[in-house]
Amino acid sequence: MLPRVVPRSPGIRPDTPRGLLHFSRLHPVRARRPQGACSEPERRIEVVPADLVHLVRHGEVQNPDGVLYGRLPGYGLSERGHRMAEAAAASLAGRPLVALVASPLQRTRESAQPWSERYGLEIRIDDRLIEPTNRFEGTRVREEVRRPRNWPALLAPWRPSWGEPYASIVRRMRAALDDAADSVERGEVVLVSHQLPIWMVVRSVAGRPLPHSPLSRRCALSSVTTFRRERGVWREAGYSEPAAILLAGAVDEGAA
Repeated sequence: MLPRVVPRSPGIRPDTPRGLLHFSRLHPVRARRPQGACSEPERRIEVVPADLVHLVRHGEVQNPDGVLYGRLPGYGLSERGHRMAEAAAASLAGRPLVALVASPLQRTRESAQPWSERYGLEIRIDDRLIEPTNRFEGTRVREEVRRPRNWPALLAPWRPSWGEPYASIVRRMRAALDDAADSVERGEVVLVSHQLPIWMVVRSVAGRPLPHSPLSRRCALSSVTTFRRERGVWREAGYSEPAAILLAGAVDEGAA
């Protein structure tokens, strides 16, 4: 009988640690009967195995020049980023994890390694989990958007005009999510991806518009966003920041 993930709710105490993901367990329920009633077989609630997929963001990247690294090669985790990835993997200890999939980029493969070592899972690569394309890749975005020659790329932020369309990101990520869930008979799957792809899944399953401000993304480094599929419909089931204690002072400038 597997635990199910319960999303945060307004009733959670304000002093609850930020990085703690709350779980609860279903327990067999024994039917009550009046004293003196005839004996009858014990009744129990049958629990269907959980069908969960955990979308995990990579840890901090070694990015001394502060550029938008996008899909560029050679951008691996910093020392702090490796510790973040370890914290994320440790956060789901005891869970029935049965498969591990990662984006092909160096930072996500390195972030998947602690999961592989801790849970004995082979890292499978899925190109659909990759960072979106972005015309500002390899540059300091804050500087480039001030240059008039780049303004035409900023005319359609709802699409967006500077990179892969949001709708395209949703299609590939949702397909990867479905295939990951369908690849196992039971248990839970970990997908290691990037901030924008994960946030597109969050907004799409909630029925929210895809255009957004990057500052509004709730997807910290090495965060874990959990989804449950119920009758073919994906719903967010929880969010945690296992590396919250390491976020202070971390550099997070290279996301698309």
